[in-house]
Amino acid sequence: MAEHRYRDGMAVAGAGLALLAAFGPTSAGAAPRNADSGTVTGPAGVASRFVPGPCPTTPEPIEALATARCGFLEVPENRARPGGRTIRLAVAVIPAASAKPAQDPVVFMSGGPGGETFDDIPFLVSSGLNRDRDLIVMAQRGNLYDRPNLACPELDRFYATSVGLPSYAPRTEKLMLDAVKQCRARLTADGTDLSAYNSTENAADFADLRTALGIKQWNVYGHSYGSNLALTYLRLHPQGIRAVAFDSIAPAQDVSLPFAWAGAREGLENLYKACAAEAACKSRYPDLERTLNEQVRKLEAHPLTLNVAPPQGGDPVKVVLDGGALVNLLVAKAIPFAEVPAAIDELARGRPERFARARAAGSVPVVGQSAHGLTNSVVCSEWVPDHSASDVLNAGRRAFPAWPDQVLAQAPQLAFQDQVCRVWNVPDRTDTVRVAPVSSVPTLFINGTGDMKTGASWAQKTARTLPGSTTVQVPGIGHWVVPQSPCAQKVLASFLTRPTAPDTTCVAGLGWKPFTITPK
Repeated sequence: MAEHRYRDGMAVAGAGLALLAAFGPTSAGAAPRNADSGTVTGPAGVASRFVPGPCPTTPEPIEALATARCGFLEVPENRARPGGRTIRLAVAVIPAASAKPAQDPVVFMSGGPGGETFDDIPFLVSSGLNRDRDLIVMAQRGNLYDRPNLACPELDRFYATSVGLPSYAPRTEKLMLDAVKQCRARLTADGTDLSAYNSTENAADFADLRTALGIKQWNVYGHSYGSNLALTYLRLHPQGIRAVAFDSIAPAQDVSLPFAWAGAREGLENLYKACAAEAACKSRYPDLERTLNEQVRKLEAHPLTLNVAPPQGGDPVKVVLDGGALVNLLVAKAIPFAEVPAAIDELARGRPERFARARAAGSVPVVGQSAHGLTNSVVCSEWVPDHSASDVLNAGRRAFPAWPDQVLAQAPQLAFQDQVCRVWNVPDRTDTVRVAPVSSVPTLFINGTGDMKTGASWAQKTARTLPGSTTVQVPGIGHWVVPQSPCAQKVLASFLTRPTAPDTTCVAGLGWKPFTITPK
C-alpha cells in the first residue's frame, strides 16, 4: 500500500539488500545505440557517465527486458557538492518494434514519487510506446535497482498493519511516525543525503542521460508525478526535447496537500454526473452523493471492524472501515468505477463487503518495492511547505462540506504529512519547483474524467503557459489513462508522429462504462 503514490496497482516485492544481485547475469547486456560509456558533462557542469551492463533481474520476468539494452547512469548525488559521492540509476532501452524506427526515442518518467519504474514496462509496451521508436526507461534516483535504493520496509510493514487500525487515530499516527524515524535513521546512517532526492536533481539526471546516450532529440512521456517531473525538466533543460506528453497531470507549480482535495472533488463529481446521465443508474441510485456523505459521517463516528479475507488469498485479517478509509479507497480507485454506486448502496444497506475486501488487499505486505525515501524527500520539500494544517482542512471543507473535520483534516492518501515532514527534515524547495514552465515545445495533456487524484481540469490551467498544447479528456477513466484506454493510446501515438497536429477524433465517441446495477 503506497499512500503517497499517484498511481494504482499492486507493488511487487523487493528489498534494498538485493541491489547488488539486481545487476547479475541476464541475457540482455549490450549497450544502447549511440551510448557513450565515457564521462560527460551534465547540465550543472558536473561529470556523469553511462555504464553499459546487464538488465535488472525482476521478481516477475519482464519479456521486454530480454531484448533490452541496459546499464546504469552514474551521477553525483548532490550536484551542489562537487566531489561528493555518486549514485547509480538503472536504465533500459527497449528496442522499437518497427523495422524502421524513428530516430527520436521516447523516454518515460514514472509516477510516485518513488514508484517502481521497471514494473511499468509491460504497461508501456502493451500501450505501444515502443511501436515506432525506442523506449527509454530510467529509474528515478533512489528507486528499486538503483544504488542506493531508498526503500523503507518499515513503512511497508506499517501500511500492511494499518488496515486494521482507525485511519487517523493517535496510535495510527504514532506507528507511522515510528516507521518514518526508523527508515530515516537507517538511510542517513548509510550516508544518504536526503535533501538531494528532489525534482530538480531528478530532472538533471534525465538531461544527463540524453547526453550520455548521445541522443540528439527525444520525446518525453510522464504520468502523475512523472508529469510533474516532466514539467520541471521542460523548464530547466529544454535542449533536445521534441515533444512532451503529460498523462494525469500533477502540475509542479500547484501540487500541495490542499490540491489533493480539489482532485477528489472533481473526480467524484464527474462520477455522480455520469450515474445521473445513465437511466438505470439514476433510477437505482437516485441519491448517490447524499448516500456517500451519510456513510462517511456514519463510519467516522462508528467505525466497522470486520475479519475479511484479502482478495489475493490467505486467511482473514482484521479490517477497520471508517470514514477516512472509505474516502481513501475511493480516491485510490480500489473499487472499479462501474461498481462504486453499487458498493455505496450496499454499504448503506449494511453490506460493507466490497469496501472491506478492498481495504483488506492492503494487508498483504509488499516490502521494498516503493522508494518511500524519495517519496518523503519530494513531498516534504516540494508539496508540504508554505501552507498550514488549517489550509488543508479548509480545502476539504470547500470540497466536501458535509464530511466531518476528522476526515477533512488529512489530505486523501497523504495522512499525517506535517508530522512526517518534521521527522524527515529536508529543506523547503517550493520557490525552486513551483514555477510554471513557458515553452513552445509541443505538448499533449491526457486526463481521465474519473481521476480522483489529479483532476482533469488541471490540464487546461497548466496549458496556459504552453501555447503548443493539445488537451484531451477521456470519459470514465481514472489515474494513468494511456494503459487503460485504446483511444488514448491512439492519441499518444498520433502525437508522437505529429506533435503539432495529433488526431484526437476517437475521444468524441467515448463515454463512461455502464454502472453495475444490483437488485434492491
